Amino acid sequence: MSLRRRAVVVHRRTELDELLDRHGTRGQAEFFLRTRGRTLDDVQRRHDAVASARASVASAVPGDWAFAEVERADLGRFLWAPEDVVVVVGQDGLVANVAKYLDGQPVIGVDPEPGANPGVLVRHDARSAARLLAAPERAHVAHLTTVRAALDDGQELTALNEVFVGHPSHQSARYRLELGGRDGGRSERQSSSGLIVSTGTGATGWCASIAHDRGGRALPGPTDERLAWFVREAWPSPSTGVELTEGTLGGDDELVVVVASDELVVFGDGMESDRLIASWGQEIRIGLGPRRLHLAV
Repeated sequence: MSLRRRAVVVHRRTELDELLDRHGTRGQAEFFLRTRGRTLDDVQRRHDAVASARASVASAVPGDWAFAEVERADLGRFLWAPEDVVVVVGQDGLVANVAKYLDGQPVIGVDPEPGANPGVLVRHDARSAARLLAAPERAHVAHLTTVRAALDDGQELTALNEVFVGHPSHQSARYRLELGGRDGGRSERQSSSGLIVSTGTGATGWCASIAHDRGGRALPGPTDERLAWFVREAWPSPSTGVELTEGTLGGDDELVVVVASDELVVFGDGMESDRLIASWGQEIRIGLGPRRLHLAV
């Protein structure tokens, strides 16, 4: 017997929601915005656009499907099912936020304010998303590469853009860097501002900025089974080196970080609040994620 499909709409609180929580009333929120040269009308318009897109998607869910909504803050507590079809209403970053929790479920990214600058991951307006919900099996799907970081105590996280490893306060992090796979046998003690390991999806953001400063290293594409890695601001000293500061990972290649500070943090896609903490002597292994994000394009 086939399981009942479910549409799960993912969204985040709008700026208007946050302003009303912080300031209590619309009048106080409007005054706050005016002091910064902004108007409440603009914030209200964006809020209404998100609400309208969510309502349009909800009304398009087939009658024999189940339906659920989840806010970004609750993603880690939500119980996902294999038969879910995930509709993300918001910006590109929200797709990255949800990707780490999925295992093969199709994702439809909806831009609530479609215009001249479409998102990379939110490629649909509410109308085209409704058509996909009517026949999700007809969607063309891109299988986007992910990156995984695993601690030697069994904890792990997956990210769609990049994984960062560094000091909790972004001061100098001390560790031993080891290259596994084809480059096995190379290692170096380092002190740096941390390191990032990026997928091709993340190669247009933080990773692109670092690559540009390093002379424009060729970066992977979103579906390439390769990762790019960079050490940030490595510090040369009698006990720390600066030779292993960038490269690529593919297949079974791994980047191994052995912690030599009191602790380092590991987080993905800029979500510092959802992080792993590795203490002195622990190993962090980073490589290709075992799951891909199935994005309707």
